[in-house]
Amino acid sequence: MNHRILPSAQVDPSAEIGDGTTVWDLAQIREGARLGAGCIVGRGAYVGAGVRIGDSVKLQNHALVYEPAVLEDGVFVGPAVVLTNDRAPRAVDPDGRLKRAADWEAVGVHVAAGASLGARSVCVAPVRVGRWAMVAAGAVVTRDVPDFALVAGVPARRIGWVGRAGVRLAERPDEPGAWECPSTGEVYVEASGALTEKH
Repeated sequence: MNHRILPSAQVDPSAEIGDGTTVWDLAQIREGARLGAGCIVGRGAYVGAGVRIGDSVKLQNHALVYEPAVLEDGVFVGPAVVLTNDRAPRAVDPDGRLKRAADWEAVGVHVAAGASLGARSVCVAPVRVGRWAMVAAGAVVTRDVPDFALVAGVPARRIGWVGRAGVRLAERPDEPGAWECPSTGEVYVEASGALTEKH
């Protein structure tokens, strides 16, 4: 395989690393994880066992992606982002015994193609972040995020729409429900709380 793994990174032999992917210092990729082609895994990032990551994904420094997360193609995960996997985290059971892996059922975060998670944001599983959505830095996502939505706050709420370029869309004054990207000129249509690309 044509990939680059820095000497201090820990990559389990059973993990699959795609062509052109770089794994930087002190990153850890667990058993059975699968990363696509052209990805970047930043310093100190963590990819849990069995996590599925598509092509051209960027995991910035110290991002924590716990199993069973799925990241589709073109996802951006900012520095120190956390994708959780436990609905009711406890170190011990009700009797005070240390909990083991078999004592809980992991739930995952699904991040759809092109979406971006800002620095230090947290996605509390189980949630889905829609295609090309943008989660603001420091936001805490506790419910599903629609495609193209811009969400911010604790808990995260939709504050606008973004296009594929990641720029906040502006509503066309003469066309209610139509949104335009100031960067690319692409037009999107809003209906029933969802946004779709106009073809």
